[in-house]
Amino acid sequence: MSVDAEGYGFPEHQRTLSRLMDDIRILSPAGVERAAQGWDRHARLQGLQAIHDAEKAAIHAIEKADRGPAWDEVRRNLFGLTESGQALVSWKAEHGEVGHKAEDAAFMAALGLVAGNLISPEQAKTLLRPLSEALPWLLPEENQPVA
Repeated sequence: MSVDAEGYGFPEHQRTLSRLMDDIRILSPAGVERAAQGWDRHARLQGLQAIHDAEKAAIHAIEKADRGPAWDEVRRNLFGLTESGQALVSWKAEHGEVGHKAEDAAFMAALGLVAGNLISPEQAKTLLRPLSEALPWLLPEENQPVA
C-alpha cells in the first residue's frame, strides 16, 4: 500500500467510507474548524440550495437502489463520533456552531460517498466539497497546491 500526499496509509485518491470514518476519528480541533470553514465557504456563501438539491438527489438514489439501511448505519456511526455522549474529544472541543457546521460537512461527504455513482459527478462534488477543505483527498483535483 502506498502513502498518499497527506501521509495517510491509503492508496492515493482512494475515496471510501472507511477512509472518511478513519479520518473523522483522528481529525484535530483545527481540522474540525477547517471543515466548518468549508461549510461556510461552499454551502452558506456559494450554494446552500445546491447542497440541498444534491442531498435530495442522493437520498432519492440511495432509497431507489435499496441502500437506505447502509446510509442509516453510516449516519448512526457518524453521529456517534461527532455528537453523542461518546463523541470524540476534538469534536467536543468544537461543540457549538463550529462543530455543527463541521458535522453538516461530514454528513454531506458521507452521503456523497454512499450515493457514489448513483448521482451525477457534479452532485457528488457538491456534497464532498465542504469537507474537502479539511480532507483534501475527497476532491484531489480541486485541492492541488499552488506552485
